[in-house]
Formats: sequence, structure tokens, C-alpha cells
Amino acid sequence: MSHNNQKKIAVINDISGFGKCSIAVALPIISHLGVQCCPLPTSVFSNHTGFDSFYFRDFTPYMESYINEWKKLDLRFEGIASGFLGSAEQISIVGDFIDYFADSRTTVVIDPVMGEDGHAYPTYTREMCEKMRRLAARADILTPNMTEACMLTGTPYRKDGWTIKELRGLTGRLCALGAKKVVISGIPMGSYIANAVYDDESGFSVPRQKRAGVFRSGTGDIFAAVIAAEAVKGTDFTESVKKAARFVKLCVEETEKHDIPLTDGVCFEPVIGKLK
Repeated sequence: MSHNNQKKIAVINDISGFGKCSIAVALPIISHLGVQCCPLPTSVFSNHTGFDSFYFRDFTPYMESYINEWKKLDLRFEGIASGFLGSAEQISIVGDFIDYFADSRTTVVIDPVMGEDGHAYPTYTREMCEKMRRLAARADILTPNMTEACMLTGTPYRKDGWTIKELRGLTGRLCALGAKKVVISGIPMGSYIANAVYDDESGFSVPRQKRAGVFRSGTGDIFAAVIAAEAVKGTDFTESVKKAARFVKLCVEETEKHDIPLTDGVCFEPVIGKLK
């Protein structure tokens, strides 16, 4: 009997027990959208690194044995989605995973979690940046924030003031790396937040919506999870970006109603029923 009769996504990311992000948000959201979520952990955190203190266990030494059991089951995935990768070795493991498990049915979604606010994360080395460029080239869908888009393309970063022409050029340079579809997420445009989208079918666009609240941990993971699930379901890419952005805004608006610290993520649970 085949284990491949239900559509599923392999989500390669870390597990944080508290501070809603990564697999902890991807699993319920992808499942809610009717796709099986199969987590492959890269590391385990008691709570994410935005807190002053946390417990951390690197899962790299165990990833190959974990993956080998999936090989024995002859699993195939309609989606492969990667997020935070903590080392050059993990980036290589993801590349090998794509080589083995992806086929003509598989959409590869790469969220190149490299940095924010114009700075690389402290864990990111020059070697990791170069390997991430090569991994990004294999993406069917690439979902960087503005910092990551600039890092991947060697473009000078600035927080705001991007013109439509500049955004078009930046998405073009990301596609030139090899990615088929690109969305640069969370671009400030006055009182709006925009996403720069390039779709090889419908071209370039910059959908935007009114800003809601302040930046919170985990919103990028929610955004990428919706896009990955909708890709597997066959939803038009630009429409999936709009859907993901609307849901993130809804989550932030719900969170603003409560006294939630910024580190703790967003309250997606009360509004997940509106994600359809």
C-alpha cells in the first residue's frame, strides 16, 4: 500500500516550543489548508532566539537517519519547504533532500532565512550565504524579505523608499539566480505593507494593503506556510500571496487586541477558521 495517496509537504525548519514560529505555525496552518505537513526538524529550541535565554539542540547529527526512514517508506512530496537552516551542512542536506525526494509533481519553496533589518543573522557565515544562493536557485518559489533579497543579489539595502522600477529589477535579479517565482515580503510603503511578486505566468506586480500593528515574530513563517500549501493545491501564485498577506494582517489585528509581548508571535488560532 502506498504512503503517497495524500498530498503532503516536507517542512524543513526548526521547532520552537514557545514563541510561535517555524514548524509550530507551519504544521497547523498547512494542515488546516488540507495538505499533510511532514516536519523535518533542523534544530529544537525551548523558545526562539528572540528571547534573552533559550535551550537549543542542533538536530544536524540526526537528520540523515531521520531522512533514511522516509526513504524506506518511499515517500514522495508535492511540496518541499525549507526555512531556518543553522549551518552550511544543513543547507547541503536540504539540497540532497530535494535531489532524492522531488519529482515532476513537487513544488520547492525556499524561505531563505538569512537576516532582517539590513543585517545577516549572527549565525550566518560567508559560506552559508553562498550556499543559500545556490539553494535559492533551485526554488520554484522563493520568499525572501527585503534584507534577504538584497543579500542574495548583492544589492545595497535600505529600509524603505523602494520604487516600483527598483522592485521589478530586484525580483528580476532573484529570478536570474534560477528561482521561477519570487515574492519579496513585507516592504514598507508609507501606511501600507507591500509584497513584490514575480510570476512567470502573470508577470510582475506589487499588491499591498494597509499596515496593521507592529512587526511580530513568526509572521514570515505563516506567510510562507500559506503560500506552500496553496502552491500544492494549484492556486495561482499571485492570488496565494494576497491570501497569505490578508491572513497575516488578520493575525496581527487579532494579536493587537490582547496584551501579547512582541516575542510571543501572533494569535493565529482564533482566526484560522477564516483562512479558506
